[in-house]
Amino acid sequence: MARAPGKADTPDVGADLTVAEDAAVVELPPEVVAQTLGDYARATVLRLRSGESGVLPVIVGLLAISIVFQSIGPNGLYLSPGNLVNLFQQSAVFMVLAMAEGFALILGEIDLSIGYVGACGAAITVQLVQPVTTNWPWWAAVLAGLAFCFAFGFIQGALITRLRLPSFIVTLAGFLIGNGLMLIILLLGPFSGFPSLAAPDGDVQVVYNLMWAAIDPTVSWIAAAALVAAVGALIWFGDSRRRRSGLVAPPASLSAIKIGLIAATAIVVVAICSVNRANFGFFAGVPWVIPIVLGVFGVWTVLLTRTRYGRYVYAIGGNPEAARRAGVNLAMVRTIAFALCALTAGIGMLLFASYLGGMSNNVNGGSQVLYAVAAAVIGGTSLFGGRGKPLHGLLGGLVIGAIYNGTYLIGLAVQYQFIVTGLVLVAAVTVDSVSRRGATSGSVSRV
Repeated sequence: MARAPGKADTPDVGADLTVAEDAAVVELPPEVVAQTLGDYARATVLRLRSGESGVLPVIVGLLAISIVFQSIGPNGLYLSPGNLVNLFQQSAVFMVLAMAEGFALILGEIDLSIGYVGACGAAITVQLVQPVTTNWPWWAAVLAGLAFCFAFGFIQGALITRLRLPSFIVTLAGFLIGNGLMLIILLLGPFSGFPSLAAPDGDVQVVYNLMWAAIDPTVSWIAAAALVAAVGALIWFGDSRRRRSGLVAPPASLSAIKIGLIAATAIVVVAICSVNRANFGFFAGVPWVIPIVLGVFGVWTVLLTRTRYGRYVYAIGGNPEAARRAGVNLAMVRTIAFALCALTAGIGMLLFASYLGGMSNNVNGGSQVLYAVAAAVIGGTSLFGGRGKPLHGLLGGLVIGAIYNGTYLIGLAVQYQFIVTGLVLVAAVTVDSVSRRGATSGSVSRV
C-alpha cells in the first residue's frame, strides 16, 4: 500500500520488536552482535537453541567415548599416556583424509577416489626412496608423490567442472583407476609388490620416522611454548587491530580465553607425550606426526577462512548460482578444490605408509575414503555444502580413531567396529539434518 507523501516512517504498533531483535541475534554470528563476553555468551546460547550447535556435539561425543572405554577397557588402559599417544597416531590418517574430503564436501560434492589416489602418491614416494633402485632424496620423493596426487585431482576437477560430469561418477572412476595404478607402481622394482621402509638408509628412515619418531621432550616443550606464543600473538594483535579499525572482532576477554585454551591443550598434549613409553630404556616426546597434522590443519584453516579463495569455496557451496552472478570463476575454484583434496589425501596416505612401515597391495583405499567422509561429517562438515572447517575433520578423525582404539582394546571383532562407527555416523548426520531443520523453522517462526 502506498504511503502518504511526507509521512514519516513509523514502526508498526503491533510489531514485536523484541522478537525481531532476537531473530537478528540468531541470524547473525555472535561475533557480529556481541560487544562483551556476556553478550557473546547470550548470543551463543541463542544459536544453540536455534539448532546451530557447532562442534559441541562432537566434543560431547569424544567425552562420552572416553568415559565408556575407560570404564569397560582393561585396567583403565584407555586414558593412559602410552595409549593416548597411540590414539593420536592412529587418528592422524583419519584426520588428514577428513580434512581432504572437506574440500569436496564444502562445495556440495564428494570425492570417492582419495583413498587410492593418496595411496598411489605414497607408493611413488616409498618406491623412489629405495636405496637399491632409484635412491631419491626423501624430500624429492615426497614432492613427486604429492605432485602426482595434485595432478590427478586437478584432472578430475577439470572433468567435473568443464564437462559438467557428476563428481560421484568421476571420482568413482578415479577410485578404480587409482587402485589399478597403485598395483602397477608397487610391482616396480625387486620388491614383489611390497616395498618396505625398514632399510637403515637415511632417506628411507626419514619417511618411516614421520609416524614413529618423536621430538626430544625438552625440545617439545620449547617448540610448544613458541607455537602457543606465535598463535596467541596472531589472535591477540589481530583482534586488537580489528577493534581499533571498527571492524567485527570478539571481546578482548574472549581472545584471552581462546589463547588460554590453546595453551592448556598444548601443555596437556606435551605432558602426555613426555611420559616414557618404552618397555625397556627411554622413549618419550611428541611424535613428529602431531606437528605434521597441525601444520596441515593450520595451512588449510588459513586458506579457507582468511583468503579470497576460501570465501569463494564457501560461496559456491552455499549458492553456486549466486556466486556465479557475483563474478566467481566456479570452474577454476572447483578444479583447484579437487586438486587440493587429492594433495591432502597424499599427505594422509603417506602417513599411513609410514605407520605400516611400507606399502602393500592390501591397502584398502575404499575403507579409507569411507572413514574420511564419516570423520568429516561426524566432525560437523555438512553433506549439503557451504558449511565445514578443517577443525571438523580434525575432531571427526579423532572420534574415528577413538572408536577404533577403544574397540581394539576391549577385543571387539572388526564387524562390530564397523557397526559402532556406522551408528556414530548416522547420529552425526541426524544432528546435522535436525539442526538445519530447526534453524530454518526457527527463522520462519520469527518472521
